[in-house]
Amino acid sequence: MKRRSQTKVQVPTEAAKKPKEKAGALTLDQFSSDVIWQLASKYWLPESKSEHLPYNADIIESIYADEITSGKGSARRINMLEFSQYLEQYLWPNYKRGTATHAHLMSIVIMSNEKFRERVEVWNVFEQLPEQYPAFFHHVLESCLPDQATKQNRSTLRERTALLIFLNHCFNSMEVELCRDQAKRLVSLSMWHCLQPRRREQELREVPEWRKYWKRLQKKEKDAANPDVTWERHFMQNLIIDFLHILERIPSEGELNSNVVHYCERFLEFIIDLEALLPTRRFFNTVLDDCHLIVRALMCPLVQREEGKLFGQLLDMLKFYTRFEINDVTGNSLTDHDMTQLHYKKITSLQRAVFAKFSTLRVFALSNVATVDSRDSLEKHFGALDSEGLKQIASFLNLVPDEAVEPFQWHRLDEPFLRELLITRHEKRCSQLEALNEMPLYPTEQIIWDENVVPSEYYTGDTCLALPKLNLQFLTLHDYLLRNFNLFRLESTYEIRQDIEDAVSRMLPWQSEDGDVVFGGWARMALPIASFAVVEVAKPHLGEKKPSRVRADVGVTLSVRREIKEEWENLRKHDVCFLITVKPTQPYGTKYNTREPFIPQVGLVSVRGCEVEGMLDANGRVIEDGPEPRPKLPGEQRCYRVWLDSNQYRMDMDDLQEGADDVYESFNILMRRKPKENNFKAVLETIRHLMNTECVVPPWLHDILLGYGDPAAAHYSNMPNQERSLEFNDTFLDYEHLQVSFPDYELKCEAAEGSRDPPYRLIFEDVAEQRDCDTEKMQTDQPALTKSIVVQPYKYEARGPYLSDKPKQNCIRFTPTQIEAIRAGMLPGLTLVVGPPGTGKTDVAVQIISNIYHNHPNQRTLIVTHSNQALNQLFEKIMALDIDERHLLRLGHGEEALETEKDYSRYGRVNYVLAKRMDLLSQVQRLQEALGVSGDNAYTCETAGYFYLYNVMARWEKFQSQMDAHNSETDVNKLCAVFETEFPFSKFFSDAPQPLFKANSFDELMSIAQSNFRYISEIFTELEEFRAFELLRTGLDRSKYLLVKEAKIIAMTCTHAALKRKELVNLGFRYDNILMEESAQILEIETFIPLLLQNPLDGLNRLKRWIMIGDHHQLPPVIKNMAFQKYSNMEQSLFTRLVRLGVPTVDLDGQGRARSSICSLYKWRYKKLADLQHIFERDEYKKANSGLVYDYQLINVEDFKGVGESEPNPYFYQNLAEAEYIVALYMYMRLMGYPAAKVSILTTYNGQKHLIRDVINARCGNNPLIGWPHKITTVDKYQGQQNDYILISLVRTKAVGHLRDVRRLVVAMSRARLGLYIFGRVSLFKNCLELQQTFKLLMQRPLKLRLLPSDAYPTERLTSEPVADNISKTVENMSEMAQFVYELYMTKIDQLKDKLPTEEELRVMRRELPNEDTDEFAEEAAANATELNDEPPQKAAKEKTKKTPEAFKPTPILNEINVDEQEMERQQDQQAPDAETPPQMETGETTKIEES
Repeated sequence: MKRRSQTKVQVPTEAAKKPKEKAGALTLDQFSSDVIWQLASKYWLPESKSEHLPYNADIIESIYADEITSGKGSARRINMLEFSQYLEQYLWPNYKRGTATHAHLMSIVIMSNEKFRERVEVWNVFEQLPEQYPAFFHHVLESCLPDQATKQNRSTLRERTALLIFLNHCFNSMEVELCRDQAKRLVSLSMWHCLQPRRREQELREVPEWRKYWKRLQKKEKDAANPDVTWERHFMQNLIIDFLHILERIPSEGELNSNVVHYCERFLEFIIDLEALLPTRRFFNTVLDDCHLIVRALMCPLVQREEGKLFGQLLDMLKFYTRFEINDVTGNSLTDHDMTQLHYKKITSLQRAVFAKFSTLRVFALSNVATVDSRDSLEKHFGALDSEGLKQIASFLNLVPDEAVEPFQWHRLDEPFLRELLITRHEKRCSQLEALNEMPLYPTEQIIWDENVVPSEYYTGDTCLALPKLNLQFLTLHDYLLRNFNLFRLESTYEIRQDIEDAVSRMLPWQSEDGDVVFGGWARMALPIASFAVVEVAKPHLGEKKPSRVRADVGVTLSVRREIKEEWENLRKHDVCFLITVKPTQPYGTKYNTREPFIPQVGLVSVRGCEVEGMLDANGRVIEDGPEPRPKLPGEQRCYRVWLDSNQYRMDMDDLQEGADDVYESFNILMRRKPKENNFKAVLETIRHLMNTECVVPPWLHDILLGYGDPAAAHYSNMPNQERSLEFNDTFLDYEHLQVSFPDYELKCEAAEGSRDPPYRLIFEDVAEQRDCDTEKMQTDQPALTKSIVVQPYKYEARGPYLSDKPKQNCIRFTPTQIEAIRAGMLPGLTLVVGPPGTGKTDVAVQIISNIYHNHPNQRTLIVTHSNQALNQLFEKIMALDIDERHLLRLGHGEEALETEKDYSRYGRVNYVLAKRMDLLSQVQRLQEALGVSGDNAYTCETAGYFYLYNVMARWEKFQSQMDAHNSETDVNKLCAVFETEFPFSKFFSDAPQPLFKANSFDELMSIAQSNFRYISEIFTELEEFRAFELLRTGLDRSKYLLVKEAKIIAMTCTHAALKRKELVNLGFRYDNILMEESAQILEIETFIPLLLQNPLDGLNRLKRWIMIGDHHQLPPVIKNMAFQKYSNMEQSLFTRLVRLGVPTVDLDGQGRARSSICSLYKWRYKKLADLQHIFERDEYKKANSGLVYDYQLINVEDFKGVGESEPNPYFYQNLAEAEYIVALYMYMRLMGYPAAKVSILTTYNGQKHLIRDVINARCGNNPLIGWPHKITTVDKYQGQQNDYILISLVRTKAVGHLRDVRRLVVAMSRARLGLYIFGRVSLFKNCLELQQTFKLLMQRPLKLRLLPSDAYPTERLTSEPVADNISKTVENMSEMAQFVYELYMTKIDQLKDKLPTEEELRVMRRELPNEDTDEFAEEAAANATELNDEPPQKAAKEKTKKTPEAFKPTPILNEINVDEQEMERQQDQQAPDAETPPQMETGETTKIEES
């Protein structure tokens, strides 16, 4: 294409050549010299605003014709236009409905679609000129349909596809007021104007309430009829009619335009999305049914063609949703019984019509429903009728008009259509639940490699897929679970496909000369199958068709390395494996090509899943898992007993009857998977089990979960049982803290100022008192609610005389927003806490848990997090608060990482209870001796209980009555003496601080006595709780009791909850509150399952509080498949969805992690984020970073030897220049004195992570002076962690890539506390609209690294002190930095040499070593060698000698950056190789690393 001249403003006529495009993305140089970029600079780029030429509509026309619709390469041109801010700066600000051309409209639509494809914000652009949007939306609608007057299409089919995609985005963004106002008019009750009159009357008759609305609408229209309104009402029907015309013109064979197919697919996607939301479906479903779109689409030729495979899958989805089990009027879910009744009603109407019209069909009219509702039966009865007869029946049922005349001339009345219409409408539909229960949970080869269902390519977003979507709203809980079930299953299938392709391709299956299979390679995760046999097919359960159980034995030969053999032998019960059949056609020795299709190369035929029951012993019995060590089996032959999927087995056997091959005769590969990634079957079983039980969600949560009703309905202020009085325990540090925490409230406190110490009980007077039914009627005397708080200080009840009895106290001065979050969490209802980085989310969570524990001691709280790491952080903070550790329990496998000597797992807690019981019984024994009571009272918890009742309580009551006589005594000394003498337990407390009774009044002395007795009483209370452990004999029973009865705070990960739900429910697990940390990182379904880990009580869920803490501005859950992530929106967490719906949130607004300057890089993303006071006060924040001029800096990195980013494998991005630069800075920091543990290196891509690790390994990893940093990982993996100094590599130099997701930027910028140094291509990132807020700040500082080598570590220099240019060093590029670090390192080595002893001094030191030690060592080593067959003593003595200090030999590092390669080789030839020198890496070469 020729390049257009830029000298004139009008439409350019002459064109010059563009640079030739490569297959990949454009480089930045091509980008900046491109015609689009030059136009952007002249007309709309913000950075050249002062030089902009005036608006010219011809430019839009020109760009649309030459760039957007030019065909080849247009996708990249569109992407470039969108990146240049064409929509924000030029198209939308200049849009006026009166003057806007078709090209202007389509440019806006296509740019918006591109933004949606890139997953960046769109609607904020339109909100800049909201008054133009209604006219623009109407313009879009007009362009979707042919012109009414000329009947000519306004748009091409490709343009109409783009318009449809935009419309669909509008309907899927109903939370945006701009979209909602326009979209809802198209699908309101008024659209029923386009129905057949008789059909409309029938529908209104069934819902009298709608008839009232309808009459009101008609009355309103009589007064003011508007042609635009009438056009809008018929829009959806006209769109469907137009679609049907296009669809039915497709030939059954011959050439087919791909644009037609894409339009039809996108149209079905649009209709499915309308049907899948209740607000859009309610009235539209009837219109869709009246158009008979599904029947006509089923009969069209496209369904039969190869190109129509995706269309057919989408049509099945649409058919499913049009007949979904929901009442469109009420929105209530319909049971199978309700659906059967509706089906009967339809058949009865049909029989009535037939009985009235056709005497020949009397048999059909008088038969029972079950005999006539199958497709075969209906075809038999209606097959003889002609078109006139069929039309009469259909007309009687109000399905078609009597005649195809205006305005219903588009209806089909031909015989095949009418017959298919009657049959499709009246045939019995399969129950969704039955279909789900008959579905195999393991994927097979048909699903695994179906590109429409599980796309393997990097999904670009250009096509639609036959996948469900997770959006804002769901029809019913069944719909919610079903969509999540399907997506979770398919995401797992994608991961399974990757594992199968990896394992099978490594095994290199080839065809041998005799036609058998021979394996030329090996795989760690797969083995050839030696034998396979189905050993049991159990009879089906009553009412089922599938076998109740299918078991098989799989034999393999473990001729592999020892550690791999152990992995195979350690396969546990319920581990999932896959049985694979390959029949390769490739001859022996053929190499596997990763770029070619997988199946033809390996000849894969079938894949079936199985679940391990166990390995068989020599006698053929399953080796059970247990505490005993597993028996060692001889030889290499092993046999596993596995369970096969009963549903799949039945389907395979049915296929076998019809002539298919027996898949169970040909398996030749057994594949296992990593345990952490292999829990999909258990989660799917959990979801399926939930769908088969009546899900009882708390009524206050039901509508919010589905996305309907008032989003604030579950907020504590709207709950009927809101608590008026709350005890905040140790939340407040003092009265001033309390005052600051409630700035909007008036505080009332009757206590004197000197006695206003915490803890406090707060009574909120703006909360109405809860009254019973009788008093509610008398509302007249209820006082007006005022915004004030009554503060009541109270004292903790003393727990005993020992110092250890004092309760642990909170020491955090919570901010007012944190206090609001704590208050909200303590109250019944749904609480959403948005916690930006460093705002103390975990501290708030722990305080909420503690306060609920103390306010409601009988309630149980479940803690759920995304990762074990977060759960352990939470648990460690809980242990620091005043919570009895016997009430804590940690489920799952993450408790090993808890940094504590105590074991909080189930069996660890059982052992704790048993040990505690013995300790308490020993105290009872001591008490018994102190009281002088004989007998074996401290033998069991039961005997201790009797002892307490008959001996301890009796003495206490006697003491109380004795002391009552001294109530009026005023002499304190005398009172103390009486208490000391009479108190029956003084001897028991002889080891407590003395004197035991020290006070100024009788009441105080009595209080001391009561606290001492409370200590004793607590011993027996705990023993009573532990009594069950004496009765339960096994560890399993004891652990179950602990879980169900004893523990008050139970913690687990969301994955553990999903895996163990059935087990927990069967145990009778109960809980009242849920607290979720990291909520924005948890998958939607994994957030939902913890709500239902208990059976309902009297038909109600006992859940009272649900606290979700997270940050939707940081990264979402990880979804590996891009199609599920982008198209299905599977990455959306429930937390994010609730925020989108408008559920009230508490936004924490005080950060205490990062320097204020670093925080400014990301705080713009949050509503309000300020710094806590200690950020300005602590020395570490005041002082500068040693050796570095700035506390944060963006360092521009240019190409090294002409190379920027590279891509050794697809999407495996690396950037050698940045890797070398970042490692050089790390080495400089280490040489300055920074601890390695305080520095982390992050990058945005896996490829760069591996490259940096390689560079570190080559440069300094083994060097004791430098070593490895704390972590080298990706930004995504580092979410939730922090460090003092963070170095980041942005990698990309051609396109921004996934850093364009602002959530990733926020995570990257917020990991550092004191220093942040970012390496990247500034010219690329500075123009990205989404990143501009951050990059504007970064670019205010120099883009070349500024060092201060003369600085000391730690420095006394303050961040506010300016640094003179003459004492700082500006690093020009990476090569200069590498050279500088090399010189600095050599200087340090010279300094170290001076401090170390010389060779002569070392010889003296060696001579002074005592010889006896060496002799003794040699003798001892000889003895050991004789005993243990170890190494000879001479060698051991040699090793000992080696350990004496030697002269220092520096570990050399080489600066290879500027060295010529030939020169380097010459130098290396001259040098003798040194075994201790770490390997060096040639920087001139890019290390290509395969991602493991």
